[in-house]
Amino acid sequence: MDWNPAAPPRPGEEIDAARIGAWLGKDVTVAQFPAGHSNLTYLVRAGGEEYVLRRPPFGTQVKTAHDMGREFRVLSKLHAVYPPAPKPYAYCEDPSVIGAPFYLMERRHGTVIRKETPRELEESPDLCRRLSQSMVANLALLHSVDFEAAGLKDLGKPEGYVRRQIEGWSKRWTVAQTGPVPEMDELAVWLAARMPTESGAAIIHNDYKLDNMLLDPTDLTRITGVLDWEMATVGDPLMDLGTALSYWVEPTDPPEFLEARLAPTATPGFYTRAEAVERYAEITGRDVSGIAYYYVYGLFKLAVILQQIYYRYAHGLTRDHRFAGFGGVVLSLARQGVRAISSSR
Repeated sequence: MDWNPAAPPRPGEEIDAARIGAWLGKDVTVAQFPAGHSNLTYLVRAGGEEYVLRRPPFGTQVKTAHDMGREFRVLSKLHAVYPPAPKPYAYCEDPSVIGAPFYLMERRHGTVIRKETPRELEESPDLCRRLSQSMVANLALLHSVDFEAAGLKDLGKPEGYVRRQIEGWSKRWTVAQTGPVPEMDELAVWLAARMPTESGAAIIHNDYKLDNMLLDPTDLTRITGVLDWEMATVGDPLMDLGTALSYWVEPTDPPEFLEARLAPTATPGFYTRAEAVERYAEITGRDVSGIAYYYVYGLFKLAVILQQIYYRYAHGLTRDHRFAGFGGVVLSLARQGVRAISSSR
């Protein structure tokens, strides 16, 4: 279990504490939350207070995915209507301070669960099931937010959302390739040929997964925070559900897919993907009969995201050796997508 600790910044990802201090008008110290894969997250201590600083990754080639100003504006309105969203405090668009735009938000405390199963869950299938219930209910809660009343109507363009996503991620795959993966090309063709019309419009997180949540350490079923809002928008909620399912492994999955897991949802007691979909449908009343399409989309999108990160590593734009094996994970995700197409599940 990860208690979300901060550590000294990784080599090459240091930021200048003196410059941040001058910007804040306080003496500060800086540490880094080391587990993230995309935007970089730091702990800033200043005058007895703690803040979380978010900035784009070094060497990124995808500027629109790391718009700190947009993420700050989203949280500025969302935290008031969706309690798990942290409150942002200040935004700096001047890249001369630390080399890129950044913002500060409140620090929330909680437990983060990553790939391995913590003892508390391993010993309690009932706890796993109730955590599954909380995860699905919390996603449904997000999708129920009245985005117009919250002042977030301009966050996205729901009409044509599915088409833009399929075309956009397919283009990003082409740009980020470091070698041929025929399975990814097959998924791109299949998704383009079967695009559904939008199922509705909602605020969607676009990277909803277990390790983007803070959990109450005294009650792991209580979600105290949802993090990483860089891809949030207004769009089709079933696309968000499909993305969430792409992280959701289960015991009957092939060994290579289980090995590539990013969450311990194959632990006894957790919902299967089908159970998670069924529960989501019960809460929201949405038609989920075509969920196989959205699941394949989620796998394809996740594979592209990891490939973009691997591209940065392969081209020496980051020295974070956690990314060295991402090429293999991309292949595993693509093969899972092909299996889902074959079984229509």
